[in-house]
Amino acid sequence: MNSTLFAMMPADPSGAGPSPFSMLLPLLGMLAIFYFLLIRPQQKRQKELKKMIDALRKGDRVVTASGLYGTVAGLRDDVVVVEIADGVKVEMLKNAVTAVVSRSE
Repeated sequence: MNSTLFAMMPADPSGAGPSPFSMLLPLLGMLAIFYFLLIRPQQKRQKELKKMIDALRKGDRVVTASGLYGTVAGLRDDVVVVEIADGVKVEMLKNAVTAVVSRSE
């Protein structure tokens, strides 16, 4: 029975284990990698998309999130009117516009 308790004791009689800083270092490294590989690029994409949506104007040819191509026929607060065929106009949120194919002159 005593041998079992002896086996569970630390090998270093002083009881000093690894420092808390050395245990946190790998975790901080993983968080830094996670930030630079995932979070930062996503924030950059969102910023560029917002800039593109704010620059929309009448006559721009756009692609929507559903894959429809159309021409911007009108703009209001958070709504864009897209003409997807002759005389067929659809109102949708500005956030549904995912890309501008060509700008109006």
